[in-house]
Amino acid sequence: MVIDTATLLVSCPDQQGLVAKIASFIYSNGGNIIHADHHTDLEAGLFLSRIEWQLQGFNLPKDLIGRAFNAIAQPLKADWQLHFSETIPKVAIWVSQQDHCLYDLLWRIQAKELKAKIGLIISNHEKLASIAEQFGIEYHYLPINNSNKKEQELKQLELLKKADIDLVILAKYMQVLSSDFLQNFPNVINIHHSFLPAFIGAKPYHQAYSRGVKIIGATAHYITQDLDAGPIIEQDVVKISHRDTVEDLIRKGKDLEKIVLARGVRLHLQHRVLVYGNRTVVFA
Repeated sequence: MVIDTATLLVSCPDQQGLVAKIASFIYSNGGNIIHADHHTDLEAGLFLSRIEWQLQGFNLPKDLIGRAFNAIAQPLKADWQLHFSETIPKVAIWVSQQDHCLYDLLWRIQAKELKAKIGLIISNHEKLASIAEQFGIEYHYLPINNSNKKEQELKQLELLKKADIDLVILAKYMQVLSSDFLQNFPNVINIHHSFLPAFIGAKPYHQAYSRGVKIIGATAHYITQDLDAGPIIEQDVVKISHRDTVEDLIRKGKDLEKIVLARGVRLHLQHRVLVYGNRTVVFA
């Protein structure tokens, strides 16, 4: 049985009675809370919360919930988001030439493991077009070099707007997005093939091999203007040994990249991530 729910994500300066005020708003309107998670960053003096409740029996229609809660949020100086479970986000997957993360996301979305619709795939190479055709998804080939980057990013933004995209997933898209692009479309998740902040930039597996590390990792993070330095959503590691070659590290790393990216995307789609500064609270 599918139960429609609403989810509030709230962050505000910490003060007494915040949990009671948010819960009281839901209770006083006939809502039944099914999940409630809270965290206080004492150093930052910040309260962060995720609260989800059933819409069945709730007294306020959906189009009035935000307005009603805003009357509570303003005196608290709160930033907040309201999401409804029946809304299915539209995503765009961006790739270059590697297909492992793309295939994994496509299968998970098709199997309804990830609650999303794929609006389009964008690539700076033609190589993976046949995969998009196999799944019946629009594929846009936009080659990028130093001289046409700005022009191509404008085309990318136009495609995202036309398709009403909510989230861009960089599934091994080996290009750096400009600050201009991110100002216009900030909702971007990337998978980086190392345990950040170690081994940023290109060829992290080669860097890890040269350093003789005993674990390698993968990191799903939001994109910012600083290379591989955005707020981290999910990470994991796998052990390696002195017997492993660079090729072994890449093979093991690809398996890890798929899992970590899928976890990060799922957490975002379930509205379990709150960003503050360059950090995240993940209500998993």
